[in-house]
Amino acid sequence: MDASVIVIGAGPAGLMLAGELRLAGVDVIVLDRLGERSGQSRAIGFTIRTMEVFDQRGLLPRFRDLQTSHAGHFGGLPLDLGLLGSAHGAARNVPQNATEEVLEGWARQLGADIRRGRECTGFVEDGAGVTVTLRDGGALRCRYLVGCDGGQSTVRRVGGFDFPGTSATTELFLADIRGLELEPRTAGAQTATGMAMVARLPGGVHRIIVGERGTPPRTRTGPPEFTEVADVWKRVAGSDISTAEPVWVSAFSDAARQVTEYRRGRVLLAGDAAHVHLPAGGQGMNTGIQDSVNLGWKLAAVVRGRAPESLLDSYHTERHEVGRALLANTRAQGALLLGGDEAAPLRDVLGELIGGEEAQRLLAARVSGLDITYDVGRGRHPLLGSRMPHLGLAHAGRETAGGELLRTGRGVLLDLTGNRVLRRRARPWADRVDIVTATPRASDAEGALSGTTALLLRPDGHVAWAAPGTDDDLRTALGRWFGPSR
Repeated sequence: MDASVIVIGAGPAGLMLAGELRLAGVDVIVLDRLGERSGQSRAIGFTIRTMEVFDQRGLLPRFRDLQTSHAGHFGGLPLDLGLLGSAHGAARNVPQNATEEVLEGWARQLGADIRRGRECTGFVEDGAGVTVTLRDGGALRCRYLVGCDGGQSTVRRVGGFDFPGTSATTELFLADIRGLELEPRTAGAQTATGMAMVARLPGGVHRIIVGERGTPPRTRTGPPEFTEVADVWKRVAGSDISTAEPVWVSAFSDAARQVTEYRRGRVLLAGDAAHVHLPAGGQGMNTGIQDSVNLGWKLAAVVRGRAPESLLDSYHTERHEVGRALLANTRAQGALLLGGDEAAPLRDVLGELIGGEEAQRLLAARVSGLDITYDVGRGRHPLLGSRMPHLGLAHAGRETAGGELLRTGRGVLLDLTGNRVLRRRARPWADRVDIVTATPRASDAEGALSGTTALLLRPDGHVAWAAPGTDDDLRTALGRWFGPSR
């Protein structure tokens, strides 16, 4: 084997997966067809859940001058993300190339082998592994192959994954430009002929997104010319941007597709390789990063022989449902953003509903990634299967945030009452689960942790077991998520 795992694609999902695998001690090679990072920046920020994930891995300080906000939107209708009670806001104006630079630096620091200018053209799976063929005639062999190679995924195509959904009905343009000062326009900025949006990025760059109503999608072999984008902008927004300097230009559509299975044997998919959709609210990159965080620790446990291969089935079960919900909410937002006058009554009605706190909270959680609850076992505990809430803890003589306990990428048994019997039961899993005794701050003891005596956290930060209120005993939960005892 050249590596236990080969990842195709050095975008955010592939780099995050590489870091997660290395954090767990698994050797990984990342292959990317480009000789260097593209410098493109389709996504320009992080949802609240991605902020939490980055915090759990200690990555947030690597993003310089990170600016956050509690202002969000659903199809252009404003949302108050502060209602969700997270310690983080959503990050705005972080170019995707900056995200890739941080994640690549982290993955390389952990020992990931990232090889650029190496394009995967195919692969053959057998009972013992996968042989990957390269355009230069070379070949590499691994135990597991993961396709993080985007919406036009070679791994998905060669692997024969079904990719059903809806085809594109319209085309939109995205461009980063400099040399002009433009007033910001929100995602809900409708005109008589389409939709036009402006956001300021660092370095005097403006991001514009424009779509002309009724424009059918075109088959393209490369990015559009900036003159085409400027012409559409003038017709839709009514101003001339033709004198601006384009940093990069792209076209995208409202196609919505998702693979029927995220895993076929030794081949898995993550990120845009598994799901494509209208990039409403910038959820695509964030969901891909979270796919990788869900997959990384599971794949590492299987590769290292600590868990049965069946653990990988939970990756499909959990993340396919997340992807399905993602396509549903982005299609709904597309109807609001691109629907024109016929969608005005829908926008009016939904705008009234969002005025209520319950509806506001529901939609804010949906676009922020905070509404995800996995089926981890039976029980009545309100935190079971959800992500760990922001906690303040007294541990080892100092105050700490709960997310800091997950920096190593291991599981955590959080004993909140000094229960020696509980800690003794978990000791046979101590090679993969940290056993921590801590005292919650008063507000958490009375709030999110009211009545809770212990939590078992998975490496992705989701609660796998809680006491009291979970039907399974601790050993059953440890065995399910972390494999047989030592």
